[in-house]
Amino acid sequence: MINRSAEKRERQNSVRRMRNRAAKSTMRTAIKKFEAAVASDDKDTAASALALSLKLLDTTASKGIIHQNTASRKKSRLQARYNKFNNQAAAQA
Repeated sequence: MINRSAEKRERQNSVRRMRNRAAKSTMRTAIKKFEAAVASDDKDTAASALALSLKLLDTTASKGIIHQNTASRKKSRLQARYNKFNNQAAAQA
């Protein structure tokens, strides 16, 4: 006897796992682009990359892909890094 409900459950889990992996990958890529922009002292790109990163962190947390506290911690660290970068750029100018 084939357990059809278990087969269906496995298909659903596989689809959801791939969707979650894609969302996490997109989030990580956005964060890496922000870090690269900060490293290259590109203020405009860093600002837009930060906005995208924060949006993606909120989205993945709201979907339950990452925990809400994890998203908050990452957002806080990204914002602090941007503020530090922005203050250094202002001091050098």
